[in-house]
Amino acid sequence: MSQKLSVVQVDVFTANALEGNALAVVLDGSGLSDHQMQLIAKETNLSETTFILPRDAETERTKGVRVRIFTVHEELPFAGHPTLGTAFVLRGTTGAPKVDLDLNVGRVSVRFEDEAGKPSFGEMTQADPSFITAHNQGDVARAIGLQERDFDSSLPIETWSTGLPFTVAALRSLETLRNLRFDPAREAEYLASTGGKFFYFVSRETVDSAARLHARMIFYNGEDPATGSAAGCAASWMVAHRVAQSDERVLIEQGLEMKRPSRIFVRASKRDNRVVNVRVGGNAVEVMRGELVF
Repeated sequence: MSQKLSVVQVDVFTANALEGNALAVVLDGSGLSDHQMQLIAKETNLSETTFILPRDAETERTKGVRVRIFTVHEELPFAGHPTLGTAFVLRGTTGAPKVDLDLNVGRVSVRFEDEAGKPSFGEMTQADPSFITAHNQGDVARAIGLQERDFDSSLPIETWSTGLPFTVAALRSLETLRNLRFDPAREAEYLASTGGKFFYFVSRETVDSAARLHARMIFYNGEDPATGSAAGCAASWMVAHRVAQSDERVLIEQGLEMKRPSRIFVRASKRDNRVVNVRVGGNAVEVMRGELVF
């Protein structure tokens, strides 16, 4: 007997179809095994695929809607664009001002802002950030095949986590960032020894003058058009080092090298010398709806 699953595909961190980061959302993954979820994520071949696991109304009210997130290689405890995109899909059926998701990392809330004549804007509140470690610039340069002079010497290279650890590394120029090339195996070996999941490379030189950072995230021998979890780490890093002020909403541009421009809006608070209340937001647009048959 074949099985049919309803699937919605959305482009996240953009208000324009065929831009941003694509996400497949399985509307009801009840009864699927871990192995089946992983195979379906490989079939969609997107950065991530999410599986909504409906529960009774009272459980969803108190705990949130259960959602699992898979890349083509593994399940993740948290990821930004899948969280935001899935919340947009869930909100489409209710119009609620807030959607709570129950992820492997815990409960994450997405609040929506609606203004006449503008696309709906969603903003997730991520887990309060943890500072993991600082890195030696020379060690990072050797690990990814760059020169120390390629890095912005005024900013530290640090690993932060709001559910998934990213190593934020600022490069000296937009040109260096756009021409970035490195050996993924050497990168992975270095990150495994220092506690980071992936690098999030940024530059204070941007294409859009309104953006605070230009970013790239290369993983699994490919590239991610928009990385909301990394953007949350970058927001923490920015506020910690005064690239952004406490509670200032700033724009990170990503995905331009892939012709998938993404606009990620971030802010965080600084209280008693600690960074807290990390928020990451943007738009999303539905581009496809259908059935997966297997």
